[in-house]
Amino acid sequence: MQLSEDTRKKVILFQQTEITESHIYKRLAKRIKSVDNAKILDQIADDELRHYNIWKGYTNEEVKPRWFIVWFYYIVSVVFGFTFGIKLMEMGEEGAQKNYADISKDIPEAAKIQHEEDEHEKKLIGMLDEERLRYAGSVVLGLNDALVELTGALAGLTLALQDVKLIALSGLITGIAASLSMAASEYLSTRSEDTGKHPVRAAVYTGIAYIITVTLLILPYLLFTNYYLDLVISLTTAVLIIAIFNYYISVAKGESFRARFVEMAGLSLSVAAFSFVIGYFIRIWLGVEV
Repeated sequence: MQLSEDTRKKVILFQQTEITESHIYKRLAKRIKSVDNAKILDQIADDELRHYNIWKGYTNEEVKPRWFIVWFYYIVSVVFGFTFGIKLMEMGEEGAQKNYADISKDIPEAAKIQHEEDEHEKKLIGMLDEERLRYAGSVVLGLNDALVELTGALAGLTLALQDVKLIALSGLITGIAASLSMAASEYLSTRSEDTGKHPVRAAVYTGIAYIITVTLLILPYLLFTNYYLDLVISLTTAVLIIAIFNYYISVAKGESFRARFVEMAGLSLSVAAFSFVIGYFIRIWLGVEV
């Protein structure tokens, strides 16, 4: 079949995408411990290779994979979990549907390949069962509680104490005690419920999320001497943590980023503002001068 120059360019791009994704799925299949998940990824990799060969039949041209993309998604999957990596990659495929539709008049097989690509996504969604996502609720608990409690505490302490060392000391004591308390509460809560989660692991996820958040929020008070600047940096860090975590969850679990982000950020900043005012009035009421 004689293809127009525009159609040929699109088909070559499809070839490159298919062979690239075939290599990504093959590498992930070798890394995943679950035999069932590995088999599905191997099957999808083989399908991507078959699609590549179909397109090759129209172009009669060998196309090399984009190795940077292969290693990018592989590393992302290793660091952030294969669920996040694969779904992030699948999100990038959504724009290809229009291109498939554009050439389906010239190449009827394009519609069939597009249907198989959609089936891949359904298979992936059905197979993805990763520990870090099963315990996402525990991470959310630790993050949310640390963000709300520490942003509020630091805002109140900043105005009440006006001394970076005292604020950092008070914040660390509060944060460490609260992280242990939250981890213990999550352990008891998980143990009393039939959730399929291991109580100790749930507690560890909650505690680690809490400790990391506390460390990042208090760090400015250990680096800079201007406590108002420290508070601004701390609040900005809190918003960034909320944005990054909610983007991760929105991709991995297919939830709305905007709704989750606005809710968590609004709650944390509102508590911080309220605590800042409370700290001012308590300081005046007690006549504290540091």
